[in-house]
Amino acid sequence: MELLVISSAPLIHKEEKWFMYGPYQKEMKIWASHVDQIRFCCPIWKEDRKLLIDEITFSIEPTIELKEFDIQSLYKLPKAIWLSILNFFIILKAMKNADHIHLRCPGNIGLLAALAQICYPKKKKTVKYAGNWDPKSKQPWSYRLQKKIVGNTFLTRNMQVLVYGEWPDQTTNIKPFFTATYSEQEKLPVIVRDYSSEMQFLFIGTLSKGKQPLWAIQFVEGLYKKGFEVRLDMFGEGTEREQLTHYIKEKGLETIITLHGNQPKAVVKEKLQVSHFLILPSKSEGWPKVVAEAMFWGCIPVVTPISCVSWMLGGSERGILVSDSPEKEVEKFTKMFSESGFKNMSKAGENWSRTYTLEYFETEISDLLKA
Repeated sequence: MELLVISSAPLIHKEEKWFMYGPYQKEMKIWASHVDQIRFCCPIWKEDRKLLIDEITFSIEPTIELKEFDIQSLYKLPKAIWLSILNFFIILKAMKNADHIHLRCPGNIGLLAALAQICYPKKKKTVKYAGNWDPKSKQPWSYRLQKKIVGNTFLTRNMQVLVYGEWPDQTTNIKPFFTATYSEQEKLPVIVRDYSSEMQFLFIGTLSKGKQPLWAIQFVEGLYKKGFEVRLDMFGEGTEREQLTHYIKEKGLETIITLHGNQPKAVVKEKLQVSHFLILPSKSEGWPKVVAEAMFWGCIPVVTPISCVSWMLGGSERGILVSDSPEKEVEKFTKMFSESGFKNMSKAGENWSRTYTLEYFETEISDLLKA
């Protein structure tokens, strides 16, 4: 079987080797292990452009190159239209020779592929929608259009649509899915936390306005002012770092808040294993991988109810949902504080997250390709 993967995610060709975004490489290696051949139809870069990449460790067929484009300005519109038409016919031709077509959405190329696959109703297809599938969420028109096309069982035949979370009133081809990080072998005993002493908080992600790292700082600051023994370790880089550094210094929080920048996975994993809470007040997510990783180690998520987060947390059974200002959420946290309650929440999150291992993920992919 030849698997064709169509995606906006680039392959990077440099020094006679092929690379791709690290987590993407890890997932595609699993897909590749269940087919005879795998071919990518996507943009090709000559440099990494600061993308966190890994070398491709599985055999790939010659890549079918697509041209990148955007329509952020009227000036670029004519070129974008021309490249869209060109890419559409390249995708059509690539699909003709594939046994199984796998789309990665959302994105400009994902939209073209979603339209092109209509021409091949008999071919087996899957699409992984890595964005927010929540029908009520505000999204760009192109994202909404992609969701309507792949979710329409008249236009889209013989396709399974993999989405994050369970949503009401979905068509029969919509399948709740997930992303895994850890294997069965990594199920080490979880450290039972003591919530009566210093509580360690984590922020893991890009230091950008969308991830709201300042919210995390102000939340921990509020708990500190309430008399709680707290500490916040922040991992990640981004445009907001200078502002955050200034805020921490201005408020005299250097003793309880540390910006670590980007750190190796092993360092972050060690922190997840001992920290009490993970704060992720993000405005937008697909599958918030770090939330599942935190729960795997008994670290309680404090997160905004975006995308599939409420489903992941079982409402509030496995974590704390926040939607107000840091000050208001500090008041709520103070009122709900219970050592036994937090221990139960931690255990519930651990049990849930440890279901979704790499082995389970691989079994699910194998079943999709056999269907």
